[in-house]
Amino acid sequence: MTTSNTPIGRILLRDVRLAFPNLFEPKADDSGTLKFGVALILPLDHPQLAEINERMDAVGKEKWGQHWGTTKKGLEKQDRMALHDGDIKSKYDGYPGNWFINANAKENAAPTVIDRDRSPLSARSGRPYAGCFVNASIEFWAQKDHPKGGSRINAQLRGIQFLRDGDSFSAGRPADADEFDEVTEGADADEFA
Repeated sequence: MTTSNTPIGRILLRDVRLAFPNLFEPKADDSGTLKFGVALILPLDHPQLAEINERMDAVGKEKWGQHWGTTKKGLEKQDRMALHDGDIKSKYDGYPGNWFINANAKENAAPTVIDRDRSPLSARSGRPYAGCFVNASIEFWAQKDHPKGGSRINAQLRGIQFLRDGDSFSAGRPADADEFDEVTEGADADEFA
């Protein structure tokens, strides 16, 4: 939901799947810039697709004005819009047959990471993890003629709310304590010493 004070590119995506979460410690990208980031996977029939496209159009029109129609065609042809066809990353779990959005945040703008009850989550909580479902606050923004990245519509990561469990993607979720046997004194304990 937006109000008149909400930036035109801001959206709260509901019930999307999380991939490649980097939420608690910034990591260097290919250029060495430290960033937080995620990939958000949406089914082809996600109910917010029209809203996503409207928000990207709004920031494009704000940046390019009357030239947005032509510019948009060029950006779509070069896959430089924030919403991508998941089939281009078909080797990764969850991507084929879906859409995805990569969203990043600068090192000094760590995203909010919260649980269903809005309490803060940390890396130690084991949530969110690759494969779970989340709500995500992102903001689309237009980049024009950047020396390294050219022109494109990007997504800034603002926050993630854990929504529910999902099958974890490879190298996803840590083991639960109940997967292990209790080791007490005696023969079993000696085997682990």
